[in-house]
Amino acid sequence: MSGFGGFVLRRALGAAVTLFALSVIIYVVFYVTPGNVAQITCGPRCSPAQVHQVAEQLQLNDPLYVRYWHFLEGIFAGHDYSTGTSVQHCSAPCLGRSYQSDQQVTELILAKLPVTFSLVIGAMVLWLALGIGNGVLSAWRRGRLTERVLTGVTLAGFATPVFVIGLVLMIVVCGQLELLPFPQYVDFSDDPEQWAWNLLLPWLSLALIESAKYARLTRSAMLETLAEDHVRTFRAYGVGERAIIGRHALRGALAPVIALNANDFGSAIGGAVLTESLFGLPGIGRELVHAVNVVDLPVVVGMVLVTGFFVVLANAVADVLYAVADRRVVLS
Repeated sequence: MSGFGGFVLRRALGAAVTLFALSVIIYVVFYVTPGNVAQITCGPRCSPAQVHQVAEQLQLNDPLYVRYWHFLEGIFAGHDYSTGTSVQHCSAPCLGRSYQSDQQVTELILAKLPVTFSLVIGAMVLWLALGIGNGVLSAWRRGRLTERVLTGVTLAGFATPVFVIGLVLMIVVCGQLELLPFPQYVDFSDDPEQWAWNLLLPWLSLALIESAKYARLTRSAMLETLAEDHVRTFRAYGVGERAIIGRHALRGALAPVIALNANDFGSAIGGAVLTESLFGLPGIGRELVHAVNVVDLPVVVGMVLVTGFFVVLANAVADVLYAVADRRVVLS
């Protein structure tokens, strides 16, 4: 198979291999570490009988490759757990069972994902709009006061922690000006308008930090494109500066932006911990911190695996979009 279809197939196979390698690394890091894995998995308050039961469920006496096979089997085919008095079935994809809350990890993650997706997708739209707009204007007004002001704002945003921006926004917007209520997550299906209003400040807090990278990247890529020979030719033929910026320079600058955005989107699924904690959003990042604090190992492993999955998936999609934007990638 050749052409664009072959390119997509190669990227899909590459993503599958990466996910397999990621699952091996995660399993080894968390389940083959020195110490009593059953005690760590069960938690510090478990009795010896409960620790013994967890060791049997994890099949710690089996060879490593057998244990890993059962781990994969649970993801693709489900798994049965013995509670001593009954057998509970965990449907695929099964990422284990929390020994702290007695919940299936998959169900726990699915309950938290809508909150995190709401935060990350809304913030992503804002950081792309702010970052690309800032970068284009800075490149267009190079050497002028506008560029200096925008560069200063970008550097300030890049250097300010998200919790500082979030606190300032809540104090000013919610406390002093009373323009918005203090954020409290509302499900989109219940009230779309309140969902958006309550997420506006979290979106802004996360977007103002992330947009600084996109502004610098867009400005740098556009200045590089504007210095190329074909742009000078367009100018010599009398093509307007706006047409050059919009049709040629910006299109050339979007390729690295797509790649960076894919990585940031995937990372933010599990990495927006400070934003979720600051605004009280019950998402993946906040739940991961709680699982680490109470040493809920199955939840930690499941969430790290899901976060890695989204990073790999987002980068695979970015490669395809990259190829759509520039067909020379398919031929390389």
